[in-house]
Amino acid sequence: MKTYYNPEDLKKFSKIGELQKSMADKFFSYYAEVFKEGALTAREKSLIALAVAHALQCPYCIDAYTTDTLEKGCDEEQMMEAVHVAAAIRGGASLVHSTQMMNKIKEISM
Repeated sequence: MKTYYNPEDLKKFSKIGELQKSMADKFFSYYAEVFKEGALTAREKSLIALAVAHALQCPYCIDAYTTDTLEKGCDEEQMMEAVHVAAAIRGGASLVHSTQMMNKIKEISM
């Protein structure tokens, strides 16, 4: 089935430098540095990436980090919990902005 997002395009990600090599090289260097073991383990970083991928709704990232988290030893329960954390933050971010609406209502009503 053909979709707007072609899963095969994920394999082409490394080729983004064909049109702007210097910028792609800088991005990939930064990307590699970010995902190195540090204060967070590679496994923890992968779970964060999976959650962010869902918050951003990037099907390429969801595919990549579903595979990556499984390869790093995460189980389905951990992965789904990470997705729920992302959903809660995304929902909360929408709701907290309702204070702007409430402020405007009070301003107009006065």
